[in-house]
Amino acid sequence: MNTAQKIAIARNIYKLVRSMRSVLGLKDTVVVSRSGIVYELDLSEGIDLAIYLNDYFERNTRRALDRLVVPSSVVLDIGANIGAHTLHLAKLVGPGGRVLAFEPTDFAYGKLRRNIELNPTLAPRIKASQSFVTCDTGGSVPEEIYSSWPLESDDQLHAMHLGRKMTASHANAVSVDSLCSEMGDRVVSLIKLDVDGFECDVLRGARETLRGPRPVFVMELAPHVLNERGSSLDELVSFFMLNRYSFQDEQTFEALPSTAEGLSRLIPTNGSINVVARPT
Repeated sequence: MNTAQKIAIARNIYKLVRSMRSVLGLKDTVVVSRSGIVYELDLSEGIDLAIYLNDYFERNTRRALDRLVVPSSVVLDIGANIGAHTLHLAKLVGPGGRVLAFEPTDFAYGKLRRNIELNPTLAPRIKASQSFVTCDTGGSVPEEIYSSWPLESDDQLHAMHLGRKMTASHANAVSVDSLCSEMGDRVVSLIKLDVDGFECDVLRGARETLRGPRPVFVMELAPHVLNERGSSLDELVSFFMLNRYSFQDEQTFEALPSTAEGLSRLIPTNGSINVVARPT
């Protein structure tokens, strides 16, 4: 199932939920607790609705993180959006750990900050930055980046994944290598990477990290959005193969092909899969 198909299903569910809530005089904005984490959600947004519906958003990714993250570790959440994985990661690293969360758009960063504030026990473990993680610290930042997946029709939505661009006017550019160099003795053990086509830009700025600390990556592979950014699945795979990584299925942790051609056969047309990239 590709992203557009998932959004189509979510839109139908949203219509039902909105109808039921409107009978009770309830709005789309709601504060709920899911899996011990408190969120303020806008049910007209795809990510928010999935969290609202029994914490359904990217459950397989969350389960993979459960297996990979150890207490007191340092992890990066690149493309944090509203904080669904940021807050879960904060639970996993515990009081001695640290989560560095990066979200460039004004829209999602505001929601991320609000959700962190709603969880005072987890908040001290998180450092959130309105940053665009890319190849060069201090480099340019796109004016707008996709970070909203609305459940109502809009002519301005992406033709395939139905996302909406939001302004990133207050974001600064940082690289993974510069971030890791500032950590001192603390080593980044895992990076959750979901940046909708900017993955190769992130990896260009992580060459030393891939050679040195060699963290585990939990990431999305979406060839169609990579192509839109002028990169490719071949280029993305090359960063990992040059540094002796292997790919695993996010659900089963079984080995996946180590070539773009092999991986592309597993990815739905105009869709994506989530994988784990681990140093060998």
